[in-house]
Amino acid sequence: MTIKTTTHLNFRGQAREALAFYHSVFGGRQTIFTYADAQAVTDPAEADQVIWGEVVSEDGFHVMAFDVPASRPWDPGTIPVFVSVRGEDADQVTRYWEGLGVDATVLQPLGPAGFSPLYGMVRDQFGITWVLDVQTAQAQP
Repeated sequence: MTIKTTTHLNFRGQAREALAFYHSVFGGRQTIFTYADAQAVTDPAEADQVIWGEVVSEDGFHVMAFDVPASRPWDPGTIPVFVSVRGEDADQVTRYWEGLGVDATVLQPLGPAGFSPLYGMVRDQFGITWVLDVQTAQAQP
């Protein structure tokens, strides 16, 4: 049996915009399915919000997203999750860093760390904290 885990991010009306942004950074295929598409509209103002969406790239990046309806409680919390992006190619990791860095807050500048030739942490314009690094032999599980 094989399983795969995927980061699933929850938003309040920003899932479409966030997925478009992540698609611009990582490329690949973007899929959006709205509450109207699912015939699950409970508030007409939310009909075009995302009930299910994802970005999947050829490089292996995969993230899903959802707009929590106003009728349900939602609190993004304070750093409730980090999304980790690890790669073997420093140039590719740097391109992802630069893309995610648009209108972002740098928490740890991208640079050498004791466990990686490149490591950095950034909170993007949607409040999601990303950890990017170049994977090395000693950093592999």
